[in-house]
Amino acid sequence: MTTTLNPPAIAVTGLRRSYGSTVVLDGITLRVPEGTVFALLGPNGAGKTTMVQILSTLIRADAGEARVCGHDVVRAADRVRAAIGVTGQFSAVDRFLTGEENLLLMADLHHLDRAEGRRRTADLLDRFGLGGAARQGSATYSGGMRRRLDLAMGLIGDPRVIFLDEPTTGLDPRSRRDMWQIVRDLAGRGVTVFLTTQYLEEADRLADRIALLDRGRLVAEGTPAELKRRVPGGHVELRFADGRALAAAAAVLGVAPDPAGESLVLRVPGDGGVPALRLLLDRLDAAAVAVDGLAVRTPDLDDVFFAVTGRPAAEQVSAR
Repeated sequence: MTTTLNPPAIAVTGLRRSYGSTVVLDGITLRVPEGTVFALLGPNGAGKTTMVQILSTLIRADAGEARVCGHDVVRAADRVRAAIGVTGQFSAVDRFLTGEENLLLMADLHHLDRAEGRRRTADLLDRFGLGGAARQGSATYSGGMRRRLDLAMGLIGDPRVIFLDEPTTGLDPRSRRDMWQIVRDLAGRGVTVFLTTQYLEEADRLADRIALLDRGRLVAEGTPAELKRRVPGGHVELRFADGRALAAAAAVLGVAPDPAGESLVLRVPGDGGVPALRLLLDRLDAAAVAVDGLAVRTPDLDDVFFAVTGRPAAEQVSAR
């Protein structure tokens, strides 16, 4: 659960990075509290992967400062690497090895002794539902299984912070939901998850806080609910059994039926909050108008992205 009392697991101030004349990150400042899921959302080319590469010490920023688990990513790069795990867009799984062998190899790279490496390998195989396929060649794994194994490999060192760079790209819906549950479980164990994604639903479901990145700049940041409240257009849909009830409700509420909308449904502007909803139903009840059903419709993150950038989040630009 997000709390402002938590110290930052990630702290970034004025981060800049360019490739030639192309500015990819333009003065980024953000804080990620420990034990939370933070989603960096944006289209291809917005700068998400560059941000992960800087925070995981793979490349250097041109300017600004970044600290992970209290360590400067340049001056204390080894300490940062010891505290993090990284799962990139493309699988790091060695297809010539079994799932178990991939994990044991990572344990060796983390300098774990043999007994501890085998213990962590067995635990991760079980936790990620790969125990039955542990000794099968990973080339036989499905896309979802390889993605789970890839993430397990990033966790073999028991990191405090895990970077997931578009972890569900190319997965089928079931595998994507499996990955979502893994992310929730990690956060539940106190791991800080820094997630980049193009999928609005993914960020909405998983993240404690979301930052919208567009053309190298942070254009909005907040909880999913806070971001959605920035966009007008929420309404309550009231469904009626017949046209007479619809007309009566429209007269009571002073709302005209939408001629292009669904028949027997009245759309009433509002945020769908409990007090407003209770007042709305009380007015209809006092006028003896029966409501057959209702639904609260609020803006989604696509609406938010469009509102702050003037274009949908799905729009693709040159990638990096």
